[in-house]
Amino acid sequence: MGKSYSLDLRERVVEFVRSGHARREAARHFNVSNSFAIKLLQRVERQGSCEPDRQGRPLGKGKLGPHEGFLIAAVQATPDITMPELKALLERERGVSAAPCSLSQFLCRRGFTYKKTGAGLGGRTRRRP
Repeated sequence: MGKSYSLDLRERVVEFVRSGHARREAARHFNVSNSFAIKLLQRVERQGSCEPDRQGRPLGKGKLGPHEGFLIAAVQATPDITMPELKALLERERGVSAAPCSLSQFLCRRGFTYKKTGAGLGGRTRRRP
């Protein structure tokens, strides 16, 4: 995915156009595409801001999002559950298939960590703020 132009450049393009120049002239002056300058000014007119939108998938909209409560309850009930075991439980109980690494990332984003004890045993717990 491409990177957004900096907010500084966006503001300079908007000010250049507001000072009486055409959008395409602003594009040439700042060495950006005509499309960028035109769409940027449309965005400012429509939304009042020249900040870029957040890129990527919206948070909480993934495949595992609807099953968050189930997954957290399963981990809290059995803190030393492995990701392959959690994967099997999710498939068995909810009919949803997910990779073990996806489950681990999902739980880490929700504040769970995996800590081993001196005896080599471990369990998932929530981070404390």
